[in-house]
Amino acid sequence: MHHIFKQGTQEPVFVLLHGTGGDENSLLEIGEMLNEKASILSIRGNVLEGNMPRFFRRVTEGVYDEADLTLRGNELRAFIKEAAANYHFDLRQVILVGYSNGANIAMQLLLHEPELFQKAILFHPMFPVENLPIYSLEKTHIFTTLGEQDPIVSISDSLHVIKVLEERHAVVTKLWTANHQLTYQEILAAKQWLA
Repeated sequence: MHHIFKQGTQEPVFVLLHGTGGDENSLLEIGEMLNEKASILSIRGNVLEGNMPRFFRRVTEGVYDEADLTLRGNELRAFIKEAAANYHFDLRQVILVGYSNGANIAMQLLLHEPELFQKAILFHPMFPVENLPIYSLEKTHIFTTLGEQDPIVSISDSLHVIKVLEERHAVVTKLWTANHQLTYQEILAAKQWLA
């Protein structure tokens, strides 16, 4: 997978996952704002919607191709494991940081690999998926931001994300913002959460 790796001087390792139309450069500045000393693995999604990179296919806005979501989630997990071996970092140091489509694929990883991925920052996730695993997420800590007037993710979609995580006993810290735009306020709150 197209990616950038920047070696930091201390833990953690941020795995940066962009939104629709972004790439491996899109969240680099945000990763550095969260912790300038952390290592960064920033990954470009392998799927194109028109000419916009994504992490998995969707049928229409808000309707996922669930078979492709499973396939791409497995592919991404395997790539992160391979990167950990190649760049010599401990998977236990990984914090998933996703925005929009990147937050959605991060949800897939968290739900399916709770022993592997246990910390995440999810900016404006949505997860309208029928077949969900029932693994416990009691060791999982998540910071998430949700828009009260988000034109892409409705309040009910946001509440569904929280319900899915909390029903599995994840520790979820929530911040409600205005819309789908990623703001400095959110990044600062995520930085404080990390601290």
